[in-house]
Amino acid sequence: MLGKHTSKDIIGSKSHVLDGKRIVLCVTGSVAAFECPRIARELMRHGAEVFTVMSFNAQKIIHPFLMEYATGNPVVTELTGKVEHVSLAGDHPDKADLILVAPATANTISKIACGIDDTPVTTVVSTAMGSGIPIVIVPAMHESMYKHQVIRENVEKLKNLGVWFIGPRIEEGKAKMADVEDIVNRVIGILTRPKDMKGLKVLVTAGPTREYIDAIRFISNPSSGKMGIAIAEEALARGAEVTLIYGRGTAKPPLNVKLINVETTEEMLSAVVNELKSTKYDIFISTAAVLDYGPERVVDQKTPSGLKEWTIKLRSLPKVVCAARQADPDVFIVGFKAEYKISKEELIEKSYQKLKEAGLNLIVANDVGKAGRGFESDTNEVYIVDPQKNVVHVPLSSKRDVAVKILDVVVSSIHQSKTK
Repeated sequence: MLGKHTSKDIIGSKSHVLDGKRIVLCVTGSVAAFECPRIARELMRHGAEVFTVMSFNAQKIIHPFLMEYATGNPVVTELTGKVEHVSLAGDHPDKADLILVAPATANTISKIACGIDDTPVTTVVSTAMGSGIPIVIVPAMHESMYKHQVIRENVEKLKNLGVWFIGPRIEEGKAKMADVEDIVNRVIGILTRPKDMKGLKVLVTAGPTREYIDAIRFISNPSSGKMGIAIAEEALARGAEVTLIYGRGTAKPPLNVKLINVETTEEMLSAVVNELKSTKYDIFISTAAVLDYGPERVVDQKTPSGLKEWTIKLRSLPKVVCAARQADPDVFIVGFKAEYKISKEELIEKSYQKLKEAGLNLIVANDVGKAGRGFESDTNEVYIVDPQKNVVHVPLSSKRDVAVKILDVVVSSIHQSKTK
């Protein structure tokens, strides 16, 4: 008798966040299907059991044997008397926890939107819709096809029906399938995070700003943008609609946010004010490392090399959070305060004073002078302070875990304010 498929030995090797989760990976006829074994294996490494359903055209791109090897489970290539679509996605206790259509062609997206069930993939998705199973679609096609008005209308129609979309990445004239890491992270978020921010609009700033001292030289700081990116990703996972105003950070911004790239403090401030005045946001989270000072006078040419000395006079720059409060008196604002090698008590007190001065709803404080905290690190330790000077301490953790705690406090604070 055959035992457990050896390909399943990797299940849970990275984490157990998806333990017990059954994910159906639906593959359609896009060349991006070559990434499907990686998608399946990464989901398995986080604990999931993965089952594959392939359309007829998908089988012309990769062979079903490859997906059977990758997942350790038989692959559905046609619907038979076993009623595979019902077994996987019917409304019963053993139904799948999530349907992932990756890659999804323009043809498949439109068929799903119109309720056409003529492939194993579209029939499984249709069944899942009726069973209330979360559906995630990852588009992949040429950019011109993705821009087609009917395709855009069908995407919006499915979004309004509660279907999640990841990507695409617009590159080289193509609407490419999202990176495997992005797909896996979003699936983990959808399956494990509460949807307590669904319907909320969130504005996030991240990364450093620059202030030029001549045509090519500038003042900046080492901010990578990782903390703000983690908050944006967590807000997305909880169902929020996110706009990210991003300085020149090194962390990759997530897909499915409205992305506004900026460079200088003035550009970031202007972008924040414009967004808050043009769109009704519920929450503004200002994680960006915005410079406090900039050159009083900028020379619009390269300063000659070889000078014995160069004196630069700095001026104070406007505060983004203060401008945000003036732009929208009602938006819930979370500020950040970075200090360097001071006591916990002094850190909290300075942050509390900034909260009161700027009219913030919360402020997140950290000491970037300590190892593993703040700039460029993957971890952080923070203190979340509210207007009553209550403090929530988040010990040294990954920035994604810190983001989880910050948004827990934000959601709780908003809920409490509504019930008063």
